Amino acid sequence: MSLMIGVDEVGRGPLAGPVVTCAVLWPEDHGMIALDDSKKLSAKKRETLVPLIRDKAIKISFGRAEVDEIDRLNILHATMLAMERAVAGLGAVDAPIRIDGNRVPDGLKGRALAVVGGDGLIAAISAASILAKVARDEEMTALAEMYPGYGFEGHAGYPTKAHIQALETLGVSPIHRRSFGPVKRILENA
Repeated sequence: MSLMIGVDEVGRGPLAGPVVTCAVLWPEDHGMIALDDSKKLSAKKRETLVPLIRDKAIKISFGRAEVDEIDRLNILHATMLAMERAVAGLGAVDAPIRIDGNRVPDGLKGRALAVVGGDGLIAAISAASILAKVARDEEMTALAEMYPGYGFEGHAGYPTKAHIQALETLGVSPIHRRSFGPVKRILENA
């Protein structure tokens, strides 16, 4: 059986919360699960696919970069670090690595290939995309209980009009990314 490692991230664009990555060691001859880019699937469909993906995957590992790392490193470098962490969590595995996007993290150069639109083209990346999205959405829903009023359970930290209004009314929470423009402006005007 030939194996492939698929890697994807969720959470580069939000104003709050971590960036979450997933690496999935996947049998290339999966054949039975119709996967796609997590952004093209409904929340219900993603949740239906999670147990099927978990059953078919050989190994799964999550990586993340916290808000302080995002603010310190910038979102691109924090995302690359989170991807390296996810792959490292799989242990010593000799399989090709495919990453959604146009960049390979420095720590994976020579081992990985970036594939633009890979989350819609390669099942291993689609699986990682879906698992990362569901995990981050669940985390943001839990954070909504800790930080009520921002609407994290609905927009997952993305810069919606309602989120910006909540920021202006409630101020910046500990899970907001202080280096991101809308948050930075609110802090400067406080």
